[in-house]
Amino acid sequence: MSIEKPIEKPIDELTPDAATPSRVFDVEHVLAGLTLEEKASLLSGLDFWTTQPVGREGVTVPGVMVTDGPHGLRKQADSPDHLGLGNSVPATCFPTAATLGSTWDPALLRRVGEALGRETRANDVAVLLGPGINIKRSPLNGRNFEYLSEDPVIAGELGAALVAGVQSQGVGTSLKHFAANNQEADRMRVSADVDERTLREIYLAGFERVVKQAQPWTVMCSYNKINDVYASQNHWLLTEVLRDEWGFEGLVMSDWGAVRDRVAAVAAGLDLEMPASGGRTDAEVVAAVRDGSLDEAVVDVAARRVLHLVARALPALDSARAAAAGPAAGPAGYDADAHHALAREAAAAGTVLLKNDGVPVGGAADSSADGAADREAAAPLLPLASGDGVAVVGELARTPRYQGAGSSQVNPTRLDDALTALRAATGADVPFAAGYTVDGADLGSGTDEAALRAQAVEVARAAGTVLVFLGLPASYESEGFDREHMDLPAEQVALLEAVAAVNPRIVVVLANGSAVSVAAWQHLAPAVVEGWLGGQAGGSGVVDVLLGAVNPAGRLAETLPLRLVDNPSYGNFPGELGHVRYGEGVLVGYRWYDARQADVAYPFGHGLSYTTFAYDGVAAEALAPGSDPAADDAAVRVRVTVTNTGELPGAEVVQVYVGDPVAQVLRPERELKAFAKVDLAPGESRELTFDLTARDLSYWHPVLRRWVVEGGEFVVSVGASSRDLRGSATVVVDGDDVRLPLAELSTVAEAIDHPVVGPQVDALVHGGAVADDMLGMIGDMPLAVVADFGMAGFDRARLATLLAEANA
Repeated sequence: MSIEKPIEKPIDELTPDAATPSRVFDVEHVLAGLTLEEKASLLSGLDFWTTQPVGREGVTVPGVMVTDGPHGLRKQADSPDHLGLGNSVPATCFPTAATLGSTWDPALLRRVGEALGRETRANDVAVLLGPGINIKRSPLNGRNFEYLSEDPVIAGELGAALVAGVQSQGVGTSLKHFAANNQEADRMRVSADVDERTLREIYLAGFERVVKQAQPWTVMCSYNKINDVYASQNHWLLTEVLRDEWGFEGLVMSDWGAVRDRVAAVAAGLDLEMPASGGRTDAEVVAAVRDGSLDEAVVDVAARRVLHLVARALPALDSARAAAAGPAAGPAGYDADAHHALAREAAAAGTVLLKNDGVPVGGAADSSADGAADREAAAPLLPLASGDGVAVVGELARTPRYQGAGSSQVNPTRLDDALTALRAATGADVPFAAGYTVDGADLGSGTDEAALRAQAVEVARAAGTVLVFLGLPASYESEGFDREHMDLPAEQVALLEAVAAVNPRIVVVLANGSAVSVAAWQHLAPAVVEGWLGGQAGGSGVVDVLLGAVNPAGRLAETLPLRLVDNPSYGNFPGELGHVRYGEGVLVGYRWYDARQADVAYPFGHGLSYTTFAYDGVAAEALAPGSDPAADDAAVRVRVTVTNTGELPGAEVVQVYVGDPVAQVLRPERELKAFAKVDLAPGESRELTFDLTARDLSYWHPVLRRWVVEGGEFVVSVGASSRDLRGSATVVVDGDDVRLPLAELSTVAEAIDHPVVGPQVDALVHGGAVADDMLGMIGDMPLAVVADFGMAGFDRARLATLLAEANA
């Protein structure tokens, strides 16, 4: 077995703040002084959250604490229960990844990451476990709230921003769950059966971006198998791809309980098993070294990585402890008010205005084409005006659903609800009716769902505009299980129908961690706002958008399909008998819907604003290598001018898609390759420039097993969603040599297309070696078969000569 060269960076380069007073920790000196048993002990935890310390005369290795994220610190000081809140310390509960992904704003996520890093550091924690950047393959995944997007560019760019922000504070992150962890059903055993091209282009690409851009301190492997090999002992994944190809420098840890064979995992490149195994797996590693089945040098590499993690963490931890002991130290060690304000800003930024029609005076909700035209002519319902006479219906306005369930649950420092926030912002005693219960809450004697609904109808009847808060209860989606359908609870839909019967001026405000079906009821609501799970300040954040204090700029990072059966994974999710087949290949999310020209409820990238934007001058030009030293890896430069044509300041998310119409393999109709969020005042214009690299034009060649640019025409489209393209340009790009090697079983057609021997084969076939009535079927026949037919001028000897010439 080959052992990679260990990291040789000096300790001051591995710590973010070399000037911070800290204990001297010489990794190589410490490693040299450890026994085999001590080195093996470092490769698993001390307990649930702490790495194993070593303490004896002459050797001191402190343990460091890791703890759950990714949208807030979940540190349990005593009696950890892993999956519940337990006695978690108060921490800012930022919006979940479903909300953060919809911001399309790396700069904002960098700031959120910095705040997370400050809280992690202040709580004496070395590594925050997150972010999660797995792809949203199916809307049923119970953990979708914890992931950013169905697209690897969004997941990778936003994930890198979060990692950079957290780690700027001297603490680490754990990029998770590596890899192909896209369901909760049977997650600890299931084999994700997926071809390499799909892995490379979709499910690994986001991880690759984060590793190359931000170098997370750790990467967490997933529970599942990939093509029948557990991620925790997958040498190809953890060593060949992650380290050798991408240059990852940090430590690979397991998800909690993900290790099946500790010795195989160490050999594959897994450095740290969590949580503690009570010494059992440490002994297995020692025994394997003693009997010669595991090289001690492999143990040294893993132990060295653990020691480097400790060395990285000590300066920030020492600094935080010193600050906490000082006379000016606050009780939390960070500005909780400022972090709450940032959480509110992020919640508003991730809120997506899906729909904003109007209702004519005296009109009624109408789903017909004429009704739609009438609503477009009327003033949009949002933002709310002071004279709207607003009423609120829906228990979720008073009892917010603001985060997901499972290991990411945060004990918030405070909690805003939308009803209180709306009353505070308007200074009015806004009427309210619960309308339904959440997760079986006690209704009290004499009250049932029908009574609650009747109360809501009376409140709505007297209102000018009704805000109806709907969403998924916590019991519908969580870590540990997947959803069974995409529907809202039936009692909530019944409430909406009852309210719409007495008042057409309805704004639906959603709270959910993953896509819900809107097709059955959205005709009842002229306006629909997707608030996702907005964190502890989500109630205030969504009210900021409803009132127009914040102009909505959130955009969907996942497609909202009309029906579950339209989703590309349907029929192949969540698998059966221990296997899940990724039969849709690279056509994931919008790639599938756009390729099939299928109708969707709302497309990837969609989101409305209270202002309007125009796109002009879309252009693309191919750049010669080295023509621009400032962008020496750029292959295509794209330009577009965007203008705010409305009356309000706002932000537009400009999206750049690339299509390759002719290729050796099936390629998506278009793929997101770049984006930018731009703030514009009314009437303001700005020219944006995007440099696309060769990689942005590439696909993973399944035969050549490398990234290739197939030369020719590419179509570059710029727009406001994958379906709202405002302009496009065609650019011709020089490509790589993508000739396939010819072999005896290559077809006649493939040989004719070969640039070296193609003319000879064509002449043989059309020059009399093949009868005219066979020309139509000969193209798909292997060369060896044609040669064995004994056709004139083409036999095995001639074939051998052609192959040697073609492959020289």
